[in-house]
Amino acid sequence: MKTVAVIGAGTMGAGIAQASALAGYHVLLYDVADEVLAQSLDNICASIDKGVARGKTEAATAAAAKSALQTTTSLETAAQADLIIEAAPEKLALKRDIFATLDAAAPAHTIFGSNTSSLSINALAGAVHRADRFLGVHFFNPAHIMKLVELIRTDFTSDETVATVRDYVDQLGKTAVLCQDTPAFIVNRVARPFYGEAFRLLGENAADSATIDQLMRSLGFRMGPFELIDLIGCDVNLAVTQSVYDAYFQEPKYRPHPIQRRMVESGRLGRKTGRGFYEYDK
Repeated sequence: MKTVAVIGAGTMGAGIAQASALAGYHVLLYDVADEVLAQSLDNICASIDKGVARGKTEAATAAAAKSALQTTTSLETAAQADLIIEAAPEKLALKRDIFATLDAAAPAHTIFGSNTSSLSINALAGAVHRADRFLGVHFFNPAHIMKLVELIRTDFTSDETVATVRDYVDQLGKTAVLCQDTPAFIVNRVARPFYGEAFRLLGENAADSATIDQLMRSLGFRMGPFELIDLIGCDVNLAVTQSVYDAYFQEPKYRPHPIQRRMVESGRLGRKTGRGFYEYDK
């Protein structure tokens, strides 16, 4: 496997593209607009340069990774890769439409992966005619740094497909864990109470967000819940929470909190907008 296509040049897509390029793969990064791709490519190159400055990346490796990155606004072009990882917004219909288009254009050997945080992998695989070559490949933010990758197989995913993608994850220097296709898989299902209880405490005025974060760090967490939400994006956090809530038929313990919706509706999405539960300078 030599070429990896990443569908979606947002935060997660950019991180997956960066990790893949640094591991020696040729990367096709797709998005709908050239300006989005240009900004994403600038961010990736700046992140790679930061790794060189910190002594974490060899200069030659960085140069090779930058030259391995190619952008495109054509799904048909992206479809020619050996492995395609979709990192589009968490909307089932959108993702299925993307995969249907890719399926019609991709060679028979191409493997499809979705970076979805919570949507059913079987439901996504229903959009293609190669369910045996389809699986979830769920990275965590920031994707170029976090070591864990969840691999979620459909009811039809072949052992060969799993082994091939596991080798890819190993090549990235990451650790793959095999998951069942259950709502939110492992990590995001475990994480729902981490966020949910924090929102309930905040909503009941038990403490402010900074105090709750400080308390959680004092227990050994690297980041508090609200710091982590700002890093991931309040909109992404709400979308995943709503998806898990719906997938469990409105199980109360997974219910979103009104504060989540208010943050999103007011545009306070976290680091990417400069303001969330905290304020960030440029």
